[in-house]
Amino acid sequence: RLQAEGRFRQTLIDKLTHELAILKRQKFAATSEAYTGEQQRELFETLDIDLAAVTAEIEQLVQHPISAEPGRQQPRRVRLPAELPRTDIHHEPDSTLCQCGCRMKRIGEDVCEKLDYQPGVFTVERHVRGKWVCHQCETLVQAPVPAQIIDKGIPTSGLLAQVLVAKYADHLPLYRQSGIFERSGFAIPDSTLSEWVGRCGVALQPLVDALKQELLTQPVLHADETPLPMLKPGNGKTHRAYLWSYCSTPLSSMKAVVFDFAESRGGKHAEQFLDRWRGTLVCDDFKGYKALFASGVTEAGCMAHARRKFHELWANHSSQIAGEVLKLYARLYAVEREVSLLAPAQRLAMRQAQAKPVADALHQWLLVQ
Repeated sequence: RLQAEGRFRQTLIDKLTHELAILKRQKFAATSEAYTGEQQRELFETLDIDLAAVTAEIEQLVQHPISAEPGRQQPRRVRLPAELPRTDIHHEPDSTLCQCGCRMKRIGEDVCEKLDYQPGVFTVERHVRGKWVCHQCETLVQAPVPAQIIDKGIPTSGLLAQVLVAKYADHLPLYRQSGIFERSGFAIPDSTLSEWVGRCGVALQPLVDALKQELLTQPVLHADETPLPMLKPGNGKTHRAYLWSYCSTPLSSMKAVVFDFAESRGGKHAEQFLDRWRGTLVCDDFKGYKALFASGVTEAGCMAHARRKFHELWANHSSQIAGEVLKLYARLYAVEREVSLLAPAQRLAMRQAQAKPVADALHQWLLVQ
């Protein structure tokens, strides 16, 4: 009994030591700190973005702009600085020959200024649309206004792309971008940037839907979910939401990733996204996927997740046993690198010849250990 108790205690000590080593390798316990002014501004940016997106959707549904509240003063747009460089882009009718046979005469023009941005440099595009009239029959012709992402807005597509890439790819909050723009010669309030981002989200939604539809034609998909903080409106606090990602395999000719935001980690979100798709899903052993497998989706376990725990044992404790299995994993990965450029039939044949014996050896090693 004493020997059994001693073995139990030693196992518990090893387990706790292992967990402590993992924590030390990752990150020390986070300290609780009050939000600074900048942190609060970063959190509340999401509210402005959501409000702008909802407003844009409502405008699309009712097909006319939302009227201002009675007695509320409409915000005035700041004039673009005269010292900014300007590029004139002329739009003229395809033909200035009137239907009656007369040659039209230019009587004026409409000028619309759009604010463009190159990293560190602001410029202004002057869209000049000439007006042409026939003095014989008084017919007026003018080139149509080019399509804009934000109707009657001042930003060009290049400026909007810069804001989106800086926020989502470079993780640069909007209030910091506002400061950068001010140093470049033209200050853009972060509330205005939030509205632009929200409207761009609505404009990009059809592209996301088309990408999702194309992704669901793939026979094999990878799926994973990662937590992220979500602001709770009203109290300034955050709770844990999740960003689900679905992507094609590295061997697929169609490279695509679609992100699906959800307020929880429930498996229903994966079921709703994949809907009637019934291919092979590569994922971890999270129980939220189990309902999909019961409905006909084929489960493929993630090799990286299976290898991870052995690597932690080897990295934290120099475990010789874990080192042995890591060598087998390395041989499997080496085969995958060799077959990555081959045709499917050749890839299958090489896996059967080279990878299967290694997988069988790994299985036997697991049974022995």
